[in-house]
Amino acid sequence: MKKFFSAFLCLLFTGIALGQHFNVASFNIRLRAKVDGENMWDLRKHAVSDQIRFHEFDIFGVQEAFKEQLDDLATDLPEYAHIGVGRDDGAEKGEYSAILYRIDRFKLLKQGTFWLSGTDTEKPNKGWDAALPRICTWGIFQDKRNGKKFIMMNTHFDHVGVQARVESAKLMMAKAREMAKGLPLIITGDFNVDEHNPAYFTLANSEIVKDVYNLAKIKYEPNSTFNAWGKDIKPKGRIDHIFVSKPFTVRKYGVLTDTYMGKYTSDHFPVMAELNWK
Repeated sequence: MKKFFSAFLCLLFTGIALGQHFNVASFNIRLRAKVDGENMWDLRKHAVSDQIRFHEFDIFGVQEAFKEQLDDLATDLPEYAHIGVGRDDGAEKGEYSAILYRIDRFKLLKQGTFWLSGTDTEKPNKGWDAALPRICTWGIFQDKRNGKKFIMMNTHFDHVGVQARVESAKLMMAKAREMAKGLPLIITGDFNVDEHNPAYFTLANSEIVKDVYNLAKIKYEPNSTFNAWGKDIKPKGRIDHIFVSKPFTVRKYGVLTDTYMGKYTSDHFPVMAELNWK
């Protein structure tokens, strides 16, 4: 009887421990472009799905994802659902900054998208000195294992507009204050700036969120997060980031440099962090 009780307690505490952590990631999957030749989406899409599944992403943001690519991921990864809209029309046209999540782990409570703009955040438009319309997708989720709720935001900052990147970071912080209302916050994205840029500091030095890289007890950072299909890998340099608020703690962070047959799953490496509910 004592052995049975001890085994029961062990299983109980193991279940509780497992319910306190999950993996969050950010992955610029690179749009579907014929100019990519051997790196075209149709040739690497299954490798992308395999990478996601192997590293057990529980919830993650993608950038440069178009509807056809999200449809492919949905076919390969039926255990995930996604939220988001195309930035060009607020429906299906253009790049999504979608959030994908495991349906057995999280329940979606609310969702939305806003445009990164100083004039109109509700309709497609280019903000400040941006070259393209840019968006932020957000969702409020409930962790099915412990009932706790959080808000997640995913974005892709402009690659040209210096002012746009700084102002977009400010706007996201303002929106976070407005929408989070005390909920824990996770932000993922391709920010097109490294960890030494003013736009990065607007987020990392805010009173709301911190960079998981700086919080992680274990770091795996073999190189930069942008790789240009292996042609521009640097020893350092993170332009893909994950930020979190309290009460999350971070056990580990990694730049995932997996390849297949000597090729890359994207021109960016995904970044992942293991978060723990405190």
